[in-house]
Amino acid sequence: MKLYYSPGACSLGIHVQLEEIGKPYELEQVNLRLPPPERNVTAVNPKARVPTLVRDDGSVLTEFPAIALWLARTNPESKLIPEDLEGEVRTVEALDYCVSTLHMQGFSRFFGAARAKTPEEAEGQRAIARDIVGRGFIRVEAMLQGKDWLTGSYSAADSALLYVCNWAGNFAVELPPNIAGHFARMKARPAVQAALKQEGLA
Repeated sequence: MKLYYSPGACSLGIHVQLEEIGKPYELEQVNLRLPPPERNVTAVNPKARVPTLVRDDGSVLTEFPAIALWLARTNPESKLIPEDLEGEVRTVEALDYCVSTLHMQGFSRFFGAARAKTPEEAEGQRAIARDIVGRGFIRVEAMLQGKDWLTGSYSAADSALLYVCNWAGNFAVELPPNIAGHFARMKARPAVQAALKQEGLA
């Protein structure tokens, strides 16, 4: 397998999953500052985005939830997703909330503010981002009440929460207590430490 990634991007969550699984894989870094046609990932993924996973048979998977689910289901011994249907859908539900709401609707606006045409537009984007992320973290904080992990036991959903929490400090977003505890537990895992080191983020 080969993972196309960018240091600290959402691909970090998939990188962590690969480390949790423990099977051989390759890494290829993508410079997201380049325009999409110039990115090395474009040759295998026309979306020109990370994460992109090239499987051993040469086929390509894109989009965080799809890659996460495939890795978990094809490596059941890693226990990255529960075997029962209810456990699976709850894991996907939590994972997708981190990706589609916290990341795409929230933090993406923080990143987008850097491309704003005026200071007022930039601050408007940051204000929307703070509102969405703030409300999202309230929801996730409740999900973690009385639990170490999002769905009760460690799963692929926790790697999705990891990468958005890793961004929070860049934008002065304070992590609520339960989420901060989760972030600390994640950073203590050997798989997370290995991925962070490989990406130059340790």
